[in-house]
Amino acid sequence: MQTQRQQQIAEQIAHLAAQFLDHESNRQSIMTVTRADISPDLSKGTIYFTVMPESYEEEALKFAKRKRVDFRTYIKKNSKLRRLPFFDFEIDHGEKYRQHLDTLEI
Repeated sequence: MQTQRQQQIAEQIAHLAAQFLDHESNRQSIMTVTRADISPDLSKGTIYFTVMPESYEEEALKFAKRKRVDFRTYIKKNSKLRRLPFFDFEIDHGEKYRQHLDTLEI
């Protein structure tokens, strides 16, 4: 279970990640940040996102992973975090599964 501080930092990072990916992407696909997870010691963060259309997922993930250093610099400039985590990006498969279940319930 996350502490309140972890939740606040995760929300802030997810918001900044959405802005960063929107600004940096080439607009071939839509990348939507769904959430961010932060480790208890605040040293690592994982940004989860979905991609539409799904055929661009692998390409979008490679793009996001290439931009990790630039994203860390962006966080440094746009937040007041004293200790910056190291970031990684992942496709949010849980969100894809939830959307699939929603289509089955109709």
